[in-house]
Amino acid sequence: MAKLAKRRSSLIASTALFTALTLALNLSPIKIPFPLAPFLYYQIWEIPIVAALILYGLKVGVIITFINTAALLVLFPGALPTGPFYNMVAVLSMLLGISAALRVKHSHQLRSILTPLLSTLLGAVSRVAAMTIMNYALLRYPPPIGFSIPEAAITPLLPLIGTFNTTLALYTVPIGYIVAKAVAVKIKASNKIALNELAAKL
Repeated sequence: MAKLAKRRSSLIASTALFTALTLALNLSPIKIPFPLAPFLYYQIWEIPIVAALILYGLKVGVIITFINTAALLVLFPGALPTGPFYNMVAVLSMLLGISAALRVKHSHQLRSILTPLLSTLLGAVSRVAAMTIMNYALLRYPPPIGFSIPEAAITPLLPLIGTFNTTLALYTVPIGYIVAKAVAVKIKASNKIALNELAAKL
């Protein structure tokens, strides 16, 4: 029971830490306009969410995404009041693709290479598919739902937005794996030190 409580406390603390990092990066000035559509920005705040998913599972990634969305709605919704919901759908769809990739079994020798590659591929595909449908359905409506863009203008925008979402996933997912691996090594080292200290006391 004590071990379970300690694990739960550790999970809550880790979730809080990754959530705080996500919010800090989201509200930071670190952003680069997408050259083909300058109203879209490359940012790095999704990386901690991907790392949290890899380390702790889909549930934690979804929780962080929901908290981030709620914070953005209050603090910085952007040009469109419902913009954070667009971000939420983009992130959640990518997380689902990554989660599906994590369930695919590989040999131990190939796992470290194939799983990140498959996660990036499925994360990008699921994100592009979800956002293509969402943008096509909603951008035609007036604010706060969309931007009153005529259907004739939406169609040529979709490949540009799809390219943006693809390229964003191409750096977000691999870096998320790198961060997750670094954190996992740190946790393993900390646990080993704690065990050694406990053994010294016995």
